[in-house]
Order: sequence, then C-alpha cells, then structure tokens
Amino acid sequence: MAKFYVQSGNFRRVVAADSSRKAAIWAVHEVMQQIMPTETEDAPAVSIGMQKSQEDSQTVTVLSGKVRVNERGFDRSDANEIPTMEVVGEWNQMVMTLDRLQRMFGDSSESGDLTNPVRSNRVSDNDFLADDMAA
Repeated sequence: MAKFYVQSGNFRRVVAADSSRKAAIWAVHEVMQQIMPTETEDAPAVSIGMQKSQEDSQTVTVLSGKVRVNERGFDRSDANEIPTMEVVGEWNQMVMTLDRLQRMFGDSSESGDLTNPVRSNRVSDNDFLADDMAA
C-alpha cells in the first residue's frame, strides 16, 4: 500500500491506501465518525488542524469543497483534487452496502438459513442525499 497525504479544510492525515481515491474515502470516513460514531468505538480525535466549537467546546473537523491527495506531501500544487461531495457519495454507498450486508447476515443467521433471500432496498444514485444525508 502507498502512503497518501490527504487534506481538506482543517483535516490533514497521512493514510496508507491502495489508491488516492480510497485514501480520500478513508478521510471522509474519519470525519463522518464525529457525526455518526459507530456503536463499538468513539469518534477519533483529530490531532492536526483542530478547531473548538464555541457552542459545545468539542473538537470539530471541517472539510472544504475539495479533498486534496498526494503521495509526496501536504500543500503541493500537483495534488489530486476530488470534489468532497463526490467522495461523500462514494463513502455513503459503501456504508449502505455494509449496512445491507450486516442486515442480510443478521436476518439469515436468525432463521438459520444463509440462502434466504433478503428484500432488496435498491436506492437510486440520487436518493442517498435525500434520505441518508438529510440533517
């Protein structure tokens, strides 16, 4: 795996990943955990580029409109720039797929039949913002 320098807004992190796009998705995943922490772990604190929210005095990481990824360092003019909302969309599709798999194996294990088909919750590409990202 290659080492990528990922930055957006006040987020800066060195990430090991197979590609710059996967590094960007991992960065979005880390930032989204402050909003939607997993059940098994707390949201990680970001040690570089932290800001304190005046309202609740908690650490807040903010992404800008683009995620910049480079294998040579931060703040480089030759960084690959990916629109943040594009990366968030891919991250959201990944999370929805993992949720479906979890429900599929959870539903199947309860009945003891791993071949039991699970209802399809097909979502169009444009539905992810309407349902899952609505605040």
